[in-house]
Amino acid sequence: MAMASAHDNPLPRAVLAEAISDELDRQARQGAQRVDVTALVEVIESLLQAHAAPPADEGRRPEELNATNDD
Repeated sequence: MAMASAHDNPLPRAVLAEAISDELDRQARQGAQRVDVTALVEVIESLLQAHAAPPADEGRRPEELNATNDD
């Protein structure tokens, strides 16, 4: 899985920082002795997916191709 760069996903740092802070606060309120890194990653991934740009429309889908338009 490739890492997304800041240019691939224009998510403001403040939004990301707030999500991380909220998750760490939630874990602390529940009495966590250590950071649940997996839960933290899940929060970040869901935030990145929610702010992901839609895929570029690069042409026809395979089912739309035929011998005259497959170039």
